[in-house]
Amino acid sequence: MMNDLVFANPEWFWLFILLPVIIIWYIYKHRNQTSEIKISSIEGLALSKPTLKIKLRHSLFVLRIITLIFIIFVLARPQSSSSKKNVRTEGIDIIMALDISTSMLAEDFRPNRLEAAKKTAMEFIDMRVDDRIGLVVFSAESFTQSPVTIDHDVIKNLFKDLKTGLLQDGTAIGMGLATSVSRLKDSKAKSKVVVLLTDGVNNTGIIAPLTAAELARSFNIRVYTIGVGTRGFAPYPFQTPWGIRRQNMEVQIDEDLLKKIASITGGKYFRATNNKALSQIYKEIDAMEKTRVDVSIFSRKSEEFLPFAIGAAFAFLLELLLRVFVFRKIP
Repeated sequence: MMNDLVFANPEWFWLFILLPVIIIWYIYKHRNQTSEIKISSIEGLALSKPTLKIKLRHSLFVLRIITLIFIIFVLARPQSSSSKKNVRTEGIDIIMALDISTSMLAEDFRPNRLEAAKKTAMEFIDMRVDDRIGLVVFSAESFTQSPVTIDHDVIKNLFKDLKTGLLQDGTAIGMGLATSVSRLKDSKAKSKVVVLLTDGVNNTGIIAPLTAAELARSFNIRVYTIGVGTRGFAPYPFQTPWGIRRQNMEVQIDEDLLKKIASITGGKYFRATNNKALSQIYKEIDAMEKTRVDVSIFSRKSEEFLPFAIGAAFAFLLELLLRVFVFRKIP
């Protein structure tokens, strides 16, 4: 159990900047201030000494400052928090394998397949707070952008910079999967997963996709395959001397192959035909691949402004009583 005092609105502490200004103003105002009274002779007052009442006349200002300090603390909303948390996690290592071939520029997704895939992948990463995640990209060849890491900000930044043309064009699904497997085969995690997304047919590469799938199974790696693309035709942008033109191209996804890869490894195949479907697929994968966690949590926050409010009220009331009954001013 741990108790801490925190402030819900700490921005109110900026008001403390005004206190030195108020104090300086008060000193300047009272430095030469004297009281006058007309009497026939001051002979009897020459030897008189300042009384305790005179010495304490500035206590009213001190009480006013104390009141303001307490009020600022009240506005900042002090809170006490108590929490207890015991967590046990087995951990999941995940490789995101993303096809970045030029066909991913097709605009049947908004704004195109690649950007939609990047966006939903980053949303998936945000859901996997306790897992290590890595990134592999492939087209005619494959490349590891990042090994598995718990630093999800690094992975998300790498996703943002992905674009077509980084590798030779083509679709080597087997190469992308094999590279992903090589990044997970030595992992000590209790569960190892590859999420492989492509929009085409395997047409190049030195490793056959099913061979890579068998390799994944031998290392107890599950593969979830995602085929992205509408059914039929999709608009694809072409650069011409007159600017960008779009032409409908036939969507070709080897669903049988992707289903076999998923089946061999104990995973599942999904088909995404639009942004919403793709987002839902990642949510479904997230639900199926949950980290095992045993948690005992107790958390509570309590408002603790009352002592400060009482302090402010007491200081203000004491100033008021002293001003009325002790330090009364003569009109």
